[in-house]
Amino acid sequence: MTEQAGTGQRPDVSVVIAVHDTMPYLTACLDSLVGQTIGHPRMEVVAVDDGSSDGSTEELARFAAAHPGLFRTVRQPASGGPAKPTNRGTELARGRYLLYLGADDWLGPEALRRMVDAADRWHSDVLIPKQVGENGRVVPQGIFDRTAEQVTFTDSALAWALGDTKLFRRELVVAHGLRRREDLVIHSDQPFTIGALMHARKVSVLADYDYYHLVSRQDRSNVTHRAGPLDRLRGFRASQEVLAGYGERSAHRAIRERFFSWDIPQLLQEGFLAEPPVLQARIAREIGELVDRYCPALVFADLPVPVRLRLALARRGDLPGLRELIGYERDHGAPPEVRRRGRLYAAYPMFRERRRALPDALFETGPAPGPRGWRRLVPAPLRRARRAARRRVRGLVAVLRG
Repeated sequence: MTEQAGTGQRPDVSVVIAVHDTMPYLTACLDSLVGQTIGHPRMEVVAVDDGSSDGSTEELARFAAAHPGLFRTVRQPASGGPAKPTNRGTELARGRYLLYLGADDWLGPEALRRMVDAADRWHSDVLIPKQVGENGRVVPQGIFDRTAEQVTFTDSALAWALGDTKLFRRELVVAHGLRRREDLVIHSDQPFTIGALMHARKVSVLADYDYYHLVSRQDRSNVTHRAGPLDRLRGFRASQEVLAGYGERSAHRAIRERFFSWDIPQLLQEGFLAEPPVLQARIAREIGELVDRYCPALVFADLPVPVRLRLALARRGDLPGLRELIGYERDHGAPPEVRRRGRLYAAYPMFRERRRALPDALFETGPAPGPRGWRRLVPAPLRRARRAARRRVRGLVAVLRG
């Protein structure tokens, strides 16, 4: 392992980058840091090269030589994921604040100055800068609907912003021993971020500038795209375990709604059909365990019907049912609705299917709309009698015409 160290002056912010084969994107990332208006004396870049073999090592060395004192670089054997190099970078960082930057992402020129100034002004423990997607990458924008000195899980889309692409007060991270789990190939940042948000006294949002540009690699070569469903499930489980360790809070419901309405059901979409049956069974079993342990009844009841059905079938281990459901939606889209005793239900083929005996509640979409106009003033028994009379008249007309 080799290291090139910066100056002894403590910077305001350390930018921590885990690097593994990220050329040519790495050049734009490092250029964006060199050009920060906060000024080099107030910042440092801690780059941990995780066994790169594509020229990233040489590119880091070139920038470090061109900008003495700005870059601190470390090289280590490839670990298979971002957790280990990110932990190493956190240990080396000296700044009052930590910003975690993907090696294929980049910052707007004023990003660090604006973030540090706002965090100092507001005494923020965690600050979320506005993020935008590049090369077709989609970034949820709900949390960025406004700049706010303080947000919570109940008044914002904070549960949908669990990545570590944020500014963290270093004291918070050190005091609570927050680290990435190095056994996680993917999603190691989410348990870390959940822990930081739970301990933070103030979480702030800056939505007034394009601070953080998240890049989608054209070759989809990063670990996010390469990871398999079991890797993802281990990451989801780790987040739920961290969350459970903090006792019941308002954050729990918001975060669980996010995972059980979106992240976990994504593994039961069309791609599930292409997996070998043994892997399908493993995925269903692990999802069922997550539902049993971490999905409260109130959260489950509020999930959309397609999600409720997927999770229920996975919990039962009903692989034919899962395949049938996914295939039906692929071929037909959303099912029609049927009305039964004043309630509406999604009429999937398995609705009220005797051999599966799935509860009607899994298919229920809500109450049927009531009568409109003058009909709402007519008592229900009289309306039923009028409908029966009309049916009799139509029957007699049909007989006479026959």
